[in-house]
Amino acid sequence: MAEQKLAGKTAIVTGASRGIGAEIAERFAAEGASVLITARTRGKGQNAMEGSLEETAQRITDAGGKVEIFVADMSSAADREALVATAEGAFGGHVDILVSNAAVTWFVPVADFADKKFRLMFEVQVTAPFHLAQLVLPGMRAAGGGHIVNISSGAAKQPVQPYGERAARGGTVYGMCKAALERFSTGLAAEEFGNNIAVSALSPNQVVPTPGTIHHHLTTGDDDPNAEPSSVMAAATLELSYRPASELTGRIAYSQDLLKELGFSY
Repeated sequence: MAEQKLAGKTAIVTGASRGIGAEIAERFAAEGASVLITARTRGKGQNAMEGSLEETAQRITDAGGKVEIFVADMSSAADREALVATAEGAFGGHVDILVSNAAVTWFVPVADFADKKFRLMFEVQVTAPFHLAQLVLPGMRAAGGGHIVNISSGAAKQPVQPYGERAARGGTVYGMCKAALERFSTGLAAEEFGNNIAVSALSPNQVVPTPGTIHHHLTTGDDDPNAEPSSVMAAATLELSYRPASELTGRIAYSQDLLKELGFSY
């Protein structure tokens, strides 16, 4: 049996009730990590979209993995603090790996974007990853290292002409959030390099069919020939979550490209 890459490690994965976050949590647990999963949806049927923390946790336990659930709203600083404290307490130590994947998104043109929604998107997609990193860094430093992966998107790239219909549909705020998240990731990687804390941002090469992307009409689902399975993102996240900072950090990475670079097929 192959050695588990995350044996003995403790991980937090936000936005783990469905989609990419759930897939990452399951992959981490399969590789030996004790995983604390968090989102707002605890049970089946509590959200219009499919997926819940309990369903993710059941798949992990059925496969023999270790998992704990913590229901939290990433727009709440108190919830974020309680999340990290719970992870440290549940598994008897510091957090080794933080994956910030939670998101709330509206696609609305700037001229019509409500201030409340604007602030909420930045709170969940930028402030929360920043704050969570602050909370886990002391434990990572004391332990001699750690890993932070912030889930991004190709939306962070600058729009280029000729502009199509998709550019006009209102992705500016989402792109702003992801661009800020990427700059945060590379900056933190530079700051924490000497502490052996690896930090990177990771995006899929192609849209991943999830309840969220299907809801926003970004993909038609698993039958979309231009889509990427969530398992690819999970595999790439894993590779960013155990190597020392001296080997791999500070990346604005894309899933398929990273896996090819590291010699993996997907």
